[in-house]
Amino acid sequence: MNDPFALLGVPRRPWIDCELLKQKFLSLSADLHPDRLHHANEAQKRAAQNQFTDLNAAYQSLLDHRERLLCLSELELGKRAPEIQNIPPELMSLFLEVGKLCREADAFLRQKAEQTSPLLKVQLFERAQHSIERLHALQPEVTRSSDALLAEIKQLDGRWEELVAAEKQPRLQRLNEIAGLVNYFKKWNAQIQERIVQLSF
Repeated sequence: MNDPFALLGVPRRPWIDCELLKQKFLSLSADLHPDRLHHANEAQKRAAQNQFTDLNAAYQSLLDHRERLLCLSELELGKRAPEIQNIPPELMSLFLEVGKLCREADAFLRQKAEQTSPLLKVQLFERAQHSIERLHALQPEVTRSSDALLAEIKQLDGRWEELVAAEKQPRLQRLNEIAGLVNYFKKWNAQIQERIVQLSF
């Protein structure tokens, strides 16, 4: 596999400062911009475009916590570790609450779409506001849980360059679990936000 860490010239580790990563990307991609290549021939322009595409893909991969952790795990272990497929027990109540509120919002949206009476639409507007409030109230809990995972990534990143492969192994296993959990929180946030937007109209 391609090594996005090497491509962007950043250390291969679990946590990367987003601003540093952005500066690296901008610095490396600056010379590949079409405005700087107006005197180049077509082959050089095509090569520069391919380089820029690779740099951008590496940047996007490392910017995303889940992708960065999975990539790190694959590079360190030589294979892509399987992601967690089950919701851990400590997150089950949050998972169920997100699912319940989203299903209720979806049922309400179907009912609203079928309604033609202006008077009933006004009543539905009030119910929509209640659903929006409940979804908004759930967002901080999802954000808190997600932030706790990011803090754990930073903690596992400590002294990373000093660790030998055997010491990294249990950390990589936990980082792989975190990658799956980060993905859940990303989906839950997107689902909540999507319903809030739909209910607002």
